[in-house]
Amino acid sequence: MYKLYLATFFVIVFNGCGNNTSDNISDRFHLENQGREVPTFSAQSAYDFIQAQVDFGPRNPNSAGHQQTRNYLIEVLREYAGRQYVFAQDFTAEGYDDKLLELTNIIAAFNPHATDRILLAAHWDTRPRAEEDYDPVRREEPILGADDGGSGVGILLELARIMAQNPPPIGVDIILFDGEDYGQTSDLHKYFLGARYWANNPPVPGYAPRFGILLDIVGAKGATFPKEGYSMRYARSLVDNVWRVAAELGYEDTFLDMPGGLVADDHYIVNEYAGIPMINIIHFTSDGRSVEFPSHWHTHMDNMDVIDIETLQIVGNVVTEIVYNRVAPQIQVNAN
Repeated sequence: MYKLYLATFFVIVFNGCGNNTSDNISDRFHLENQGREVPTFSAQSAYDFIQAQVDFGPRNPNSAGHQQTRNYLIEVLREYAGRQYVFAQDFTAEGYDDKLLELTNIIAAFNPHATDRILLAAHWDTRPRAEEDYDPVRREEPILGADDGGSGVGILLELARIMAQNPPPIGVDIILFDGEDYGQTSDLHKYFLGARYWANNPPVPGYAPRFGILLDIVGAKGATFPKEGYSMRYARSLVDNVWRVAAELGYEDTFLDMPGGLVADDHYIVNEYAGIPMINIIHFTSDGRSVEFPSHWHTHMDNMDVIDIETLQIVGNVVTEIVYNRVAPQIQVNAN
């Protein structure tokens, strides 16, 4: 089965590899209104997809909820993208106390034969400990992760549902990374396990989408998204374009036009190891240098009570607008 999926992905994306460099596109990050019709994003549907994940319980690696959620996500994406366009990248990683973690990155391609592609990502695992919880007795218990993990996945599953009914004008690849939130607070080497594996073991060598957008902690009431520091370092123009789109849609109070601190996340790995420009939409507050996450972060308060329909609608509308109306056609530059 692995070989079948891998062969399919070579057929899907290989023709597009290497076509999205600055040598033949005037501005790969430019997001201008193309006058295209944009399908309606349903925040309620995204909420329901989050609820479905939370119903499995904590999704920390090697748990029953993790295995059940893996199977659920694969089946949902197969329903929307087609079985042949969904790839489960199973792998193992060394955990703490000599544990061997069974992990899976889940990848789905929409408009699979398009050579011009973008990448949308979130992590689907949840934290195996709640070290920030207010009850010290419960700090070693895994969390539900409705927002930290569940919200980004819920938005992307709703977008997958939309793309199944309304083929996007460009190629869109969804990657749900595993093992993002496994590590101890002071041990970044045990974070981003899925992104590390995917970047070092690409299912399609030479895969080169125009850009990537990561969604993380994007579903809570009153969420704000400053311009995260690594995103600005690697793809400032893309950040500015995405935040401008949000402002044009009336969401400048959520997508804040202000610099934020550096947040290490899956996008850092994708930039550093895969060479793909990816930015992060993530909820935090900042004075431009420091980073403060919301009060439910890495606690047992990260449950469905924090999830807000309005925030899901805002983020979903921005991403859907970008996919369907803002990515301009490739402009070939004559080298002569």
